[in-house]
Amino acid sequence: MNTYTGKQLAELLQQEEPAMNLRTVRYYTQIGLLPALELAGNKRVYTDRHLMHLRAILTLSKSGESLAEIQSKLAELSEEEVAKIGGRLRFFQPEQILSGETLVVSEDVMLTVSSRITPELRLELKETIARMLKEGQ
Repeated sequence: MNTYTGKQLAELLQQEEPAMNLRTVRYYTQIGLLPALELAGNKRVYTDRHLMHLRAILTLSKSGESLAEIQSKLAELSEEEVAKIGGRLRFFQPEQILSGETLVVSEDVMLTVSSRITPELRLELKETIARMLKEGQ
């Protein structure tokens, strides 16, 4: 398992989320949003586990959840589930969104799809989601 200083962890995450910084990493650690730091010799360090949690925190915050909601949710999840959420961070990257086509389903729902999706499937997706929204009302 890799170990990191707070600064190294922040720099690594800045590649995925430019707004991430050392102050934020320390704040999340201080409020208990991250697991306790681990000991390596006589130093407290961050590990890949902390990196997974930070990616999950960033993903959940980008989807509109508050820090309190995120803390509650992560406390109930296994490490595999946390990693799975963190793996979705790439879907929130501007280049990922800009490289796709945004379909407007309604004034409340927009769907971004890859350019690899056929026009027929795009139309079917849009119609299916619109129908689901109508049925849910």
